[in-house]
Amino acid sequence: MANVKLEGITRKYGMVSAIENITFEVPDGEFWVLVGPSGCGKSTILRTIAGLEAATSGKIYIDKQLVNNVPARARDVAMVFQNYALYPHMTVGDNLAFGLKMRGQDPFAITKRIETVGRMLKIEHLLKRYPKQLSGGQQQRVALGRAIARQAKVFLLDEPLSNLDAQLRDETRSELKILHAKLGITTIYVTHDRVEAMTLADRIVVLDNGKIQQIASPQEIYAYPANRMVAAFLGNPPMNVLPVTYIDGKFAINNQSVPIATSMCKKLEPKQGQAYELGIRPEDIVIASHKHKADSEEPKNNFAQISLNVQIVEPLGRETMVRGTLPGTELSVDLYAPAYWRGEAGDRLIIQLNLDRLYLFDAVSGAIIYPQR
Repeated sequence: MANVKLEGITRKYGMVSAIENITFEVPDGEFWVLVGPSGCGKSTILRTIAGLEAATSGKIYIDKQLVNNVPARARDVAMVFQNYALYPHMTVGDNLAFGLKMRGQDPFAITKRIETVGRMLKIEHLLKRYPKQLSGGQQQRVALGRAIARQAKVFLLDEPLSNLDAQLRDETRSELKILHAKLGITTIYVTHDRVEAMTLADRIVVLDNGKIQQIASPQEIYAYPANRMVAAFLGNPPMNVLPVTYIDGKFAINNQSVPIATSMCKKLEPKQGQAYELGIRPEDIVIASHKHKADSEEPKNNFAQISLNVQIVEPLGRETMVRGTLPGTELSVDLYAPAYWRGEAGDRLIIQLNLDRLYLFDAVSGAIIYPQR
């Protein structure tokens, strides 16, 4: 096992920077996830660590050894690709053994290693089959097994679950977490899936436009996002972010207003007419009434009431997802309703926002203003 350290890594294609000044260190044995929208540079980082791409500038260390000029085959990393990259003319057993044979290991030791990996991943009964005879989930396990069989210092996984159906992704994600706990190998995992990032990672690296936005544990990133991009990207569904203006002690949203919680007011000292962006998670919004009722219950302590026009209702089983727009605007808000809640598109809701769970971002830079860790 080994730590992986990147110092100021930049990768340019001509005048275009795919990644810029990427700096972080993955401690020995931890599971880190690189996450962000398509084109943010996460796969480029992974390929640069593997040696499949050369950094334009910066330094890469694996197990404290500078590897910028070390060829990919000598970096002792194992990579699992999105398309699995199995050899179609080889059996599962031969696919698993290929890397070991190329390194000239003892045939008896290879056989024992393949049997061990097969049992670990529950594919021992598939060793004589060919990739075309396997399901997508089985092929994914073989690709992982080939990496495990090598006993490399570092695992690099590039969206390995993206080709699986939803149920299989959930099952395999759990298996990956259990497998990492058993093996303890330093792992860097690339995904655009928010759920994968939150559930798998010891720490998450959030990327956008080739730059790091935040590095933190899943819990810290969710509770204290560094900026609007992180807040809006992490979470399922993501945080609601609404443009607001400070007027007479309240945040104005079109023709509605939200009072400022005492804790926030003490920190801010805002000026009249100052623009912000207000954030709130869907789970911090509750429905007070619906179906065009003129009156609603009084808001709870530290809750503010506003109205919402329902656009979409999505029953999810244990809960119902509701998406609506603020009257007179195109600003959308997502929230959860109980599973038994009954509503439909066109309803007018009165919703209540938890004032103690509001976030505030700079209207220009998107940087977090409140709360601060």
